[in-house]
Amino acid sequence: MMESLFYGASAVALLATVAALTRANAAHALIYLIVSLLAVAVLFFLMGAPFAAALEIVVYAGAIMVLFVFVIMMLNLGEAGNSREREWLAPRKWIVPGILAGILLLELVLAVRHAPDNTSGVEVPPKMVGLTLFGPYVLAVEIASLLLLTGLVGAYHIGRRFIVRRDFSRPGDNS
Repeated sequence: MMESLFYGASAVALLATVAALTRANAAHALIYLIVSLLAVAVLFFLMGAPFAAALEIVVYAGAIMVLFVFVIMMLNLGEAGNSREREWLAPRKWIVPGILAGILLLELVLAVRHAPDNTSGVEVPPKMVGLTLFGPYVLAVEIASLLLLTGLVGAYHIGRRFIVRRDFSRPGDNS
């Protein structure tokens, strides 16, 4: 049972990742990427790492995706952007990601129902994970945060040239 759930979640992760890579529309790619990250969280849970699964959902499918949404919103300008957003909200655009997310939800429910009481004899409390991340691995955490900040600043500079600049000077004002 658990093996079939694992392969099902793996297939969803692969399909969603391929779909994310092949979409020309950034918002659609983002939706598929979220589904892929949720599938990876299911894989972590099935492998006996519920804390890693929760971190995958909170950090990647949550926080990092919010950052991507902000970048997409920042680059989406003008009336053309509004018409594109109305098109994105069409129900037909949400069918495939909805089906993949439904499969993951079903797999997660089945995995929780059939999970053994204790998946491993070792439990690591969240406090120890935090102390480890901000102890010996603090440099890696800071480098990752700088990488994300660099990506955000780079996206701003790429999108900045598309901003319509308004001339606020008055006719005849030479100052």
